[in-house]
Amino acid sequence: MAVNIAPTKSNLISAEGSLEFSQKGYELLDKKRNVLIKEMMGLIDRAKGIQDRINTTFSEAYEALEMANITEGISSLELIAKSIDEADDYEIVMRSVMGVEIPTIKYKREKVEPNYSFYRTNNAFDIAVMKFQDVKYLTYELAEVENSVYRLAMEVKKTQKRTNALQNIQIPKYKEIVKYIEDVLEEKEREDFFRLKIVKKKSEKNKL
Repeated sequence: MAVNIAPTKSNLISAEGSLEFSQKGYELLDKKRNVLIKEMMGLIDRAKGIQDRINTTFSEAYEALEMANITEGISSLELIAKSIDEADDYEIVMRSVMGVEIPTIKYKREKVEPNYSFYRTNNAFDIAVMKFQDVKYLTYELAEVENSVYRLAMEVKKTQKRTNALQNIQIPKYKEIVKYIEDVLEEKEREDFFRLKIVKKKSEKNKL
């Protein structure tokens, strides 16, 4: 890369300052990236565990629901299902991880309080309701984790771009500028030194 800058001491000081700033910026971004990746990997492991529990619980719930459909009839269960309120028993709050806002879903796990008459259902339906209640809470957890992973992944990607730009463009550029100016100034000092020596010798000869 051709350096198009005047080789002066002021420009050398400026380039050294920019180089130091870029290097510190790279170190901070690299630490941030590592923290985000560690946080993200922990959440991914947690998501796998939650998904496995959802699959197992949902399978049990669906099995119980199938039995209830067989014994009670689909149309009867559809009417009961419509009487069940939509879930609104959660709150989303945000927390910061290295400047990244990720969600935390807060909820209180409560005992199932049926708003349908027990005489209209059998044990299979009650089991299905309780199992789907468990699926609901697990889904809250999974939604929290997956959204957090997505947000962290996007920030890791942005941070990676910045660290790459500093490592591969900014830092090498300022290193080259510093070296160029130092080389030119050193060469100039040598020339000045030899010039002074010549002037000194001529001056001594003239005195003779």
